[in-house]
Amino acid sequence: MQISSVNDVKIYNLSYGKSLPEWLSDRKKRALQNKDVDIQRRIELIQDFEMPTVCTSIKVSRDGQFILAAGTYKPRIRCYDTYQLSLKFERCLDSDVVAFDILSDDYSKLVFLHCNRYVEFHSQHGHYYKTRIPKFGRDFAYHYPSCDLYFVGASSEIFRLNLEQGRFLNSLQTDAVEHNVCDINPVHQLFASGTAEGKVECWDPRVRSRVGMLDCALSSVTEGTEVEGLPSVTALKFNGSLTMAVGTSTGQVLLYDLRSSRPLLVKDHYYGLPIKSVNFQDHLDLVLTADSKIIKIWNKDTGKVFSSIEPQTNINDVCIYPGSGMLFTANEDPKMNTFYIPALGPAPRWCSFLDNLTEELEESPDSTVYDDYKFVTRKDLENLGLSHLVGSALLRAYMHGFFMDIRLYHKVKTMANPFAYEEYRKDKIRQKIDESRAQRVQIKKLPKVNKELALKLMEEGDDEAELSARKKKGKALPSILSDERFQVMFENPDYQVEEQSEEFRLLNPIVSKVGQKRRKKLQLLAKQATDAEKAEADQEKEEPEGRGSSDESSDDDKSWVDEVREQRRLIYEEGRDRRRQERKEQDRNTTLLDKDSTQNQAQGRKQGQQPRFFQIKAGEEFRSFGDVARKQKLQKASLEERLKLEERSGTVNVADTAVGSKQLTFTLKKSEQQQRQQQAERDHHEERKKLRRSAGHLSTAAFLPPSQLEDPDSSTFMNR
Repeated sequence: MQISSVNDVKIYNLSYGKSLPEWLSDRKKRALQNKDVDIQRRIELIQDFEMPTVCTSIKVSRDGQFILAAGTYKPRIRCYDTYQLSLKFERCLDSDVVAFDILSDDYSKLVFLHCNRYVEFHSQHGHYYKTRIPKFGRDFAYHYPSCDLYFVGASSEIFRLNLEQGRFLNSLQTDAVEHNVCDINPVHQLFASGTAEGKVECWDPRVRSRVGMLDCALSSVTEGTEVEGLPSVTALKFNGSLTMAVGTSTGQVLLYDLRSSRPLLVKDHYYGLPIKSVNFQDHLDLVLTADSKIIKIWNKDTGKVFSSIEPQTNINDVCIYPGSGMLFTANEDPKMNTFYIPALGPAPRWCSFLDNLTEELEESPDSTVYDDYKFVTRKDLENLGLSHLVGSALLRAYMHGFFMDIRLYHKVKTMANPFAYEEYRKDKIRQKIDESRAQRVQIKKLPKVNKELALKLMEEGDDEAELSARKKKGKALPSILSDERFQVMFENPDYQVEEQSEEFRLLNPIVSKVGQKRRKKLQLLAKQATDAEKAEADQEKEEPEGRGSSDESSDDDKSWVDEVREQRRLIYEEGRDRRRQERKEQDRNTTLLDKDSTQNQAQGRKQGQQPRFFQIKAGEEFRSFGDVARKQKLQKASLEERLKLEERSGTVNVADTAVGSKQLTFTLKKSEQQQRQQQAERDHHEERKKLRRSAGHLSTAAFLPPSQLEDPDSSTFMNR
């Protein structure tokens, strides 16, 4: 239970505290109650007074015994018995409930308006009947004398369903485009509907004609009221025979007397949120209006605020238990809140023990620390020179110190230290200067060995720090610079990285470009270091800012491939020049031998040196020792030189084409089936050649006379 006091009105939140899960056993629940103080102080007024996810609307039956609540998910209706303080039944529905009403004194007759245009009737045993209205409904009201249900929604018509005849009656034609809410006066049965255009239309059910119209949108905009858009009517409630309260979508509540077209009172919530519900408390002439943020209780004659309730979650509906100071709220939360305000009325009969409980709490009030008092210790009093006030009415003893009026404290503080403001001002100026200096480029100290490598590691560490800052659970890895195992690499000159070596340049093709950037950055850091030394010598001089990133060279435009090619070309040229230089040095050191020396060398080879033998592999043909040397020379030559040499010798034929200068000849390997088919075709062709007969005699018969061709006795005919 939570106690709050607003405008000296005590409000008890009976639903405050931890809720125990249903799947816990009784033994574990008792163990938690013995350990947790919050669970011990929890008051469970009605058992399982909650929804699985969200509660949309809540109502109390006319006899006061049952509390019905609609919620989701899944869509359901729950009925609680106040005499048993527990859940009586629960029924699941096919779709979400927009609005529902209790037609009987108890729970035996219920009507539900669903979001899919269905109207569902329930009796005591459960589902009874279901029908459908032509348009989507938003609210409905029941007219008891004629047993008519009036449905309003996304249509200009007001649909009527007679429950005695069991059929729809002629609809009421209105001038509005859409209707949001409706209500029927319990005294003279006047039907009123609130439109989306901010008007209230009043109809007489006896003659089925409109008897009046109120323009609430124009009346809600008063002096000092700021609204955005057209105020539409979102709440409507009658009280007695002449009083009506209208809530708008912009957060205003208008109180009307039906005999006048002007509102008696306009109350603004100052939140700009639509009014969800309006209720009246006749005993103290109070009005309870609620939006999704707050419930305000104010006097209907003067508009003076009586108290207010601000729950932790958004409000969907508010219901007052009749004749008491207890109210229930349907929230955007599984738990439905129960508030008890003793100033509004006594507790209901089924929880009369609340009156005794609240009286005991009021008799032993907790000490409250107010904002207009300052807590000081005895040492603070001695510094202020107020030790002589101990025991007087200006100091109130509390724990290890005293409470004194905040105005007296500030006055004495100013008199005791008149230059406190100047010191405070200097401290603020010093803080601003430190913040501006912290935003500048910080000077990084680099080691003497491998400065560029250290700078690279610093940049990578900054990137990792940024990445870990973006991720909440990420942690930056420790840097190599701060690791003791790698300190020798930045202290011993033997570990200096040789960036000009061939291996380093081949493994790092872009090192030249990155090296240039780092050299510029090193120069910039050195310049900043010198500037910082000057600034320390003379604090009045400002530090020069570094150059912007626009001064960097335009080497970033080169691609990675160009850098690789450039490095390889440079390495090749350096190697070629080095080989030429070695040949020149070798030629200078070479001396010609005379005939005698050559003979002496030949004799020495005959006496001391053994001849060399070469083994010829199978399939090779020995030509001369010059071929072996030529092959070795060709293996060391480049591809371009080998191609030119083969082209001169005629061993290769190079044809210039659009694609390239290489020709390839290849044959496709045929399968066994294709080979058998081709062999069968060849055999068939050979067989046809053998069976073919000669037709040379036809050329001679073509030139014979017709008489010889027709005579069968002639020898020519026989031959033919």
